[in-house]
Amino acid sequence: MIICLPIEDRPRSYAFYQEALGLTPVGEPAEDGIPEPLQFQLADDVRMMLIPTEGFGWVLGDQPAAPHGQSECILSVEVDSEEAADALAAKAVAAGAVQVTAPTRKPWTYMATFTDPDGHLWMVTAP
Repeated sequence: MIICLPIEDRPRSYAFYQEALGLTPVGEPAEDGIPEPLQFQLADDVRMMLIPTEGFGWVLGDQPAAPHGQSECILSVEVDSEEAADALAAKAVAAGAVQVTAPTRKPWTYMATFTDPDGHLWMVTAP
């Protein structure tokens, strides 16, 4: 499975996902030092591909993408503890994310949410 997200700035997104989430890029670097296509391995058979907005439009055709700041999905990362969730949320904000909800205990999980520099909504959860 490949999850594709539109981005506005390749270098910014390349740095953010490595710094904030500790993801490892996949592929050989292009002339700008960033793999093309820009992908990160999420699990054995799951990758995330970050596509510049103009390229994303070529794929969608006449179908509009969600406007910046309006999320069509929540990308979730599960960690082992509340402390790890706090640390990951803080690391994301330090790398350029915007906190949406502070880390908090809900009846179903411990969680925090933030948006990445392109406005995609991420949730960090812990048991």
